[in-house]
This record gives sequence, C-alpha cells and structure tokens, in this order.
Amino acid sequence: MEKTKSRITIHMAASLDGFIARRDGSVDWLETSDTFEGGDTMAPEFVEAFLKTIDCYVMGSRTYETALDFEARGLGWSYGDKPTFVLTSRELRKARETVEFYSGELARLVDERLKPNFRSIWFVGGGEVSGECLRLGLADEVRYSIMPILIGDGISFFDWLDKDIALHLVEVKTYESGMVALRYEVRRPKTL
Repeated sequence: MEKTKSRITIHMAASLDGFIARRDGSVDWLETSDTFEGGDTMAPEFVEAFLKTIDCYVMGSRTYETALDFEARGLGWSYGDKPTFVLTSRELRKARETVEFYSGELARLVDERLKPNFRSIWFVGGGEVSGECLRLGLADEVRYSIMPILIGDGISFFDWLDKDIALHLVEVKTYESGMVALRYEVRRPKTL
C-alpha cells in the first residue's frame, strides 16, 4: 500500500495590511469583528471536523507563547491533542505532552520527522517561520485569513523573502464576521 503524500500548509490570520501581530507581539486586534450579510457562518461542528484533518502543527516560539497566553486567559489551547512542534533556541515551559521543542534545521525536521509521520502538516505562526518555509521550498499551500482591520505596522506575515513565490488561487471564502479566507497553492518552478 502506497503512503499518502504529506502536504505542508502555511496558515495565518492577519490584518488586511499583512501583519500577524503588533510590533510588541500583541494580537488584541484579532478580536475585531464586522458583519457581512452574505458571508458563511463558522459552525462549531464545521470547525471541529476541519481541525480533525490536521495531523500536526509547527510554530515559532512567540506564537507558542501567544497560544499559552490565550490558554491562560481561558480561551483554550487551539491545537487540541495534536503533536505541536515549536521552533526555538530558547528554554520554554513545556505546557503539555504533545509539545516538542526543536532548534535544528527546518528542512531536516520536515524531511526526517514530519513527512514520514504526518500527512497534513500545518505551519501556524511566525513571520520568520513562514518565510523560512517558503524560502526552502517546503510549503505546498498558503492559507491567509484576512481580518477586517488595518493596524498600520507590525510583524509581517512573511519575513525576509529573498525571491518571488508564485501562487495559484484555489479558493476564496467570505464569512459573516468580515473575515476573508484565501487559499493558494504554491507554484513550483518548472524543471527541465
């Protein structure tokens, strides 16, 4: 039996002007809302079913700390019981058994640990992490959830891209909250 190919998705919620956090790392603006009459609802059962399709998460250390802060404020742990790999060279508190810290090469983690063991791999945080994933040619798709707000300055969704990354638009969804979800496939350069 042939094993299903792994798929790497970069996903982030960001402001319309492309920031995933304020310069100080705060994401208070994520709680903004709007009302778009023609938008879809995000029913809890839809969200729950969708999250079951994700096999593991990868994030940077600041995203991990933000997730811990959300949990401390009673907002829960967004990643359920899925394996969560945190890219860091710092000593951080391990909040749960499903969390693993990694400080080596990103390509090695993906090729040797993630792809052999997981089908649906989601990179969910950090402009540096997202940029590195794209620079190394690891990502298969980018999902960009645009929140209905402009914050003017902050941490960019993709940090330090040193080349163009061609994308192909696959899907656009609008939601009652005013959020617009874009899904792009990463276009691979043609090889001879």
